[in-house]
Amino acid sequence: MKALVTGASSGIGEEIAKELGKRGYDIILVARNEEKLKDVASKIKTNTRIITMDLSNKENCEKLYEETKNEDIDILINNAGFGVHGKFYDTDLAKEVQMIETNITAVHILMKLYLKDMIKKDRGHILNVASMAAFGPGPLMSSYYASKAYVYRLSQGVKTELRKNNSKVKISVLCPGPVRTNFNKVAGVDFAAPSLSSEYVAKYAVKKMLKNKFTIVPGTFMKITRFFEKIMPHNLVSNVSYFVNYRKDKWTLNFRDGVKSSKVHIKFKFYGRIKVYKCLIYLQY
Repeated sequence: MKALVTGASSGIGEEIAKELGKRGYDIILVARNEEKLKDVASKIKTNTRIITMDLSNKENCEKLYEETKNEDIDILINNAGFGVHGKFYDTDLAKEVQMIETNITAVHILMKLYLKDMIKKDRGHILNVASMAAFGPGPLMSSYYASKAYVYRLSQGVKTELRKNNSKVKISVLCPGPVRTNFNKVAGVDFAAPSLSSEYVAKYAVKKMLKNKFTIVPGTFMKITRFFEKIMPHNLVSNVSYFVNYRKDKWTLNFRDGVKSSKVHIKFKFYGRIKVYKCLIYLQY
């Protein structure tokens, strides 16, 4: 059994690679930082292969496939990605384009190429790493949220195509909230929302993926958030996202989210009758 993991040098990608290694999978580790990949490989007991590559370059995505297409990949973990924080009209265009190439183009190319091989074998799993950001608008991280919405909707459509074709290939999408990884440093943000460990998220994701779960949302708080996102008006969701992304601390309410105790700050503004126009959710650790 063999898995290919992109963005494997740290965070969720590293932990998923280690978790799959514990389950007996040989691992192909893909990322830009060779030294970090070597460190990850040293922690995996099964056979590993390191491929140093920048997937924001679409030619590299095709090159990666050509280098590994004969490896009989059973699982593809499409994890490479990063975020850009700030007002859309202020953020750096070049960095945003690079993010789009990584979060969207690379995911699209790799999914398509490896999926074709899996369909021929009539087996395999693809786990696309999206985010809770996929489910709504994200002011102050508008491009990032939109990129993850693309990943989620693409995966939904492909899942249905496979089901209608009676294929045994399975698609899953991991949609975590904030995770304690290098993501925050790269994006330049410190989210005011519950944060889970990458180890917990990885174990949960692999477990649910192998059970053929499509939408994988780790953590009790994020499951509750997902429920309310479904029933709340889009304008309200957008306002909540703005203040979650804004990085401030407000009133405190004790909360526990499976992995660690957190303090959730909630402030409501009411206009008119019982209609809520702004819901500010904050977290302090």
